[in-house]
Amino acid sequence: MAVLLTVRVHRRAPEKRESPWKDFRAGLNHLRSKRSLVPLVIVIGLSEMCFSGPVAVGLVLFVKEHHWNASILGWILSAFSVGGAASAVVLSAVRGIRRAGLTMALSLVITAVLVTVIGLLNFQLVAIAIAGLLGFSSGCTMVLSNALIQKEAEPRYLGRVTAVTTFCTLGLSPLLFPLTGLIAAGWGIGVFFAACGGICAVAAIISMWRLRAAHL
Repeated sequence: MAVLLTVRVHRRAPEKRESPWKDFRAGLNHLRSKRSLVPLVIVIGLSEMCFSGPVAVGLVLFVKEHHWNASILGWILSAFSVGGAASAVVLSAVRGIRRAGLTMALSLVITAVLVTVIGLLNFQLVAIAIAGLLGFSSGCTMVLSNALIQKEAEPRYLGRVTAVTTFCTLGLSPLLFPLTGLIAAGWGIGVFFAACGGICAVAAIISMWRLRAAHL
């Protein structure tokens, strides 16, 4: 909120309103026309899909599988949230990142490793510490990816592009909730976290390959 109070938006002249269908088609055409936007949307969808809910569900099952009490779950989730908040504070203090796409790919690699490792842990304090680091790395990815979306999309299409990324994350993540339970029941919660790590690794590869080609 403190940062938002300092933000000033330049007012633009009102544009001619089109029909919702034409607006929708114009947004999709803009998304396809810029070589950097489609891979960005894919990276955001893959990287945030697991962290928009399924990982929180997975942590509940992780604690239950290890027969830990509810206070340990609270500490793990708090550490994850504090790590995410810390990443936002750190990145807001940075004046500029020259290779944001490469930095985002690196944070995705770290996230893939951490989310895989946390499913294999048997020690409470280590799990809390890893959860904090996981929150920081995934938070860095979220901040950088959304900043790149705002940078690459034209202002008049930013709402439409953001709607697509929101659908790919918050819209699709509930579909993974029952899958989380099925995987945990069948193979253990460690396999679920490893699958989340694999998804983050795929996002990192796309980020390195496509965003590097777009010079981001």
